Amino acid sequence: MSRLEGKCLCGAVTLSFEPLKDALGACHCEMCRRWTGSAFLEIDAKPGSLTHEGPVKSFASSDWAERAWCDACGTTLWYHLTLPGHDYYSISAGLVDDAGGLELTTEIYIDVKPAGYAFAGEHETKTKAEVEAGFAAFVEGTKP
Repeated sequence: MSRLEGKCLCGAVTLSFEPLKDALGACHCEMCRRWTGSAFLEIDAKPGSLTHEGPVKSFASSDWAERAWCDACGTTLWYHLTLPGHDYYSISAGLVDDAGGLELTTEIYIDVKPAGYAFAGEHETKTKAEVEAGFAAFVEGTKP
């Protein structure tokens, strides 16, 4: 897949990346809902492919991740796994025109999403316990 380009609401931050796969994901965890005001719709970036310019700020939201935004307009930019040896970025799909033309393939934290949220179509879902077991494996270093 070719590189995608995006920008924040005010245009001060621009970015470019290669998607890891042809897919959108949605996270319904409490932190993502508070951070975005809804579900976090994201595109996973191929490791090493993200480049960006502009006033980016970030917040360490857990022991293993940070969330970034444009310091000029506040637009949500990405979720970044900060564990040593990992280069994982989930880029906000709203930064890219037409979300890169990608389709939703996965929803995580499905069991804690608000009852009024619903995405159309069939796709993979993971519960809070399933997702957090995967993160625990990353933190413990048992997953590549």
